[in-house]
Amino acid sequence: MKKTLALLFLSTMLFSPVLGFAASPWTEKPTYNSQVAGKLQLGVTNTLLGWMDLFIEPVRAGRHCQEGDNVAKGIGKGIMDAIFNTVGGVFQLATFPLIADVPLPENGVQLSKWGQECGKTSKT
Repeated sequence: MKKTLALLFLSTMLFSPVLGFAASPWTEKPTYNSQVAGKLQLGVTNTLLGWMDLFIEPVRAGRHCQEGDNVAKGIGKGIMDAIFNTVGGVFQLATFPLIADVPLPENGVQLSKWGQECGKTSKT
């Protein structure tokens, strides 16, 4: 009984945030092959670089990019995003031939946010 409740609680904690995430960008591609390639790319990127959110989010929050941002919130968001992105990346890697989306926070790791100032796009 305790194992069943623990499993139910854990699955609720893991999948409840998924309800609020936007669809992954690869779902908008026109063909099956391009969707599979996009899902595979997103899975590899998030599996290998998901831990980068531990550093990206606190730096971004320290710049006060959104109302109420601070470094403490950024550290917490970085820990959660790193876990979700890495685990979600492994799941997407394992299921890349299937067209089933498991959305990730902010569409996964966004390395472009690292050197970017708030509200500005990359320098060209």
